[in-house]
Amino acid sequence: MLNTLYLPELREMLANDDQQQLSEFCSTLHPARTAEYMEGLEAEESWRVLKTTDVATCIDIFTYFPREKQIDMLENLDRKEMAKLVADLPPDERVDLLAEVDPEVVEEVLPLMPAVERRDILRLQSYEEDTAGRVMTTEVARLSENLSIAEVQDRFRAWGENPEILETVYYLYVVDDDDHLRGVVSFREIAFAALVTHQKDKRIRDLMQPNVISVRVDQDQEEVARVFADHDLLALPVVDQRNRLIGIVTHDDVIDVVREEAVEDAHLSGGIQPLENGYLQTKLLSLAWKRVIWLTILFFAALLTATALNGYEPIMAQHVWLVMFIPLVISSGGNSGNQSATLVITALNNEDVHLHDWKRIIFREIMMGLLLGGALSGAALIVVWVMVQLGFAPPLAIFDSIVVPFTVFSVVIAGTLTGAILPLFFRRLGLDPALMSNPFVACVMDILGICIYMSIAQLVL
Repeated sequence: MLNTLYLPELREMLANDDQQQLSEFCSTLHPARTAEYMEGLEAEESWRVLKTTDVATCIDIFTYFPREKQIDMLENLDRKEMAKLVADLPPDERVDLLAEVDPEVVEEVLPLMPAVERRDILRLQSYEEDTAGRVMTTEVARLSENLSIAEVQDRFRAWGENPEILETVYYLYVVDDDDHLRGVVSFREIAFAALVTHQKDKRIRDLMQPNVISVRVDQDQEEVARVFADHDLLALPVVDQRNRLIGIVTHDDVIDVVREEAVEDAHLSGGIQPLENGYLQTKLLSLAWKRVIWLTILFFAALLTATALNGYEPIMAQHVWLVMFIPLVISSGGNSGNQSATLVITALNNEDVHLHDWKRIIFREIMMGLLLGGALSGAALIVVWVMVQLGFAPPLAIFDSIVVPFTVFSVVIAGTLTGAILPLFFRRLGLDPALMSNPFVACVMDILGICIYMSIAQLVL
C-alpha cells in the first residue's frame, strides 16, 4: 500500500529546491523507511531527492525501491547518471537489475561505466541462472597467507576507507599468490594474536583454519542455500574449478534464494510455470501462456477419465446409483495422493530423504494408505447408509453397500502410493520433483479411481 505520509512535504521541498532538507530526509530515517515514503514520487523526482545525499546513502535507499521503480529510473533518466548509479551498486545487485532492464538501455549504459565494473558485470552475467555465480558478490575481503599479523592490521586500516568491502567482511578468507582458497580466519583470532599474545610477526597461514566450507561457482543456488542451513553460516566463499576464490554469497542473498525457490515450488505445485516477475508485473499474455501449458495437459488427461467412464457405461446403466458416489471416490484418491506428493516433495527438497530411501518411503505410504483408507472407508459406509435412509440412493443389499467403502479403501491406498512414487520417479530422471504438481496427481487419481471403482462394482454387483 502506498505510503503518502511525507509526500506533500517532499514535493514542496522539491518545488523549493531545498537540498538541505532533502538531504536530512534521506539520512535521518532507515533507508527502507525512506524508500517507502518516496514510493509516490515519479522516477525523476526520486532521483532529484537521492542526488542530495552521499553515495552510500543513495545506494542504500535505491536498493529498497520496488524493482519496477528501479527499472523505470534506469530506462527513463539520464544515461550517464544512471551508469554511475549502477556502478556503485553491489555487484550481485547490479547484475540482477540489469537482467530486467530493456537490453537496448543496457547496451547504452554499459559503455558509460568504469571498465572495472563493466568487466565485473559481464563476468557475472556469463554464469548460468540460478547458480552461485549469479547470486555472489565479488567484493570479498581476502588475505595473503604470507601476511603477518602486523601487515593484516595495516590492511584493516586501508579497508576502513572502503566501507563497501567491510560490509561483506563476515569471515577473512586466506589465499595463496594465485588466489587459491587456503583457509579462513576470524577477526577475533587476529585481535587476540595482536593485542593479547603480541604475536604480530606470526603469519596468517599459521593462524588460519585450513578446512573451509565452500561452493563451486556453477553450483545450484538451492544447494548453496542448503549448505548455509546445514552449517549456520553468515557467508560462503565461491570458488572456480581450480579452487580460486572469486566471490562470496552472503546470508541476505540466501534469504532471497530461499524465497525465490519457495515461490517457484508453490507455482509448480499448482500446475503453473514459475513467473519471472511479480504477479502484477507479468503481462496477461505471458501469464496466460504459463498457465495454459499445464491446463492443456490436464485437459487432455481429463479426456482419459471421460473415456474410462464411457467404457463402463453398461454397469452404470444397470446400477445408476454408482454415479452418485463417483465424486466421493475420486476426491478421496486425489486428496490422499496430493498429501503424499507434498510430503515426499518437501522431504526430497529438504534432503530428509533420498532416492535410496525409496523402499522405506513406499512402505510408509502403504501403511499410511491402510490407516487412512480404513478411516475413510468407515466414513463412506456411514455415508452410504445415511443416503439410503434419506432416499437419495435406492435400497441396497448388504453385499452391494460395501462397493463404495471398499473402493474408497483401495483408492486411498493407490493415491498414497501414486503421490509418493511420482516425485521419486521425477527426481530419478533428474527433474524437479515439484513438477509433479497436485493437479497432475489428482488427474492421475481420477482415472485410477474410476477404473478401481467400476472394476470392484463389476466384481461385487
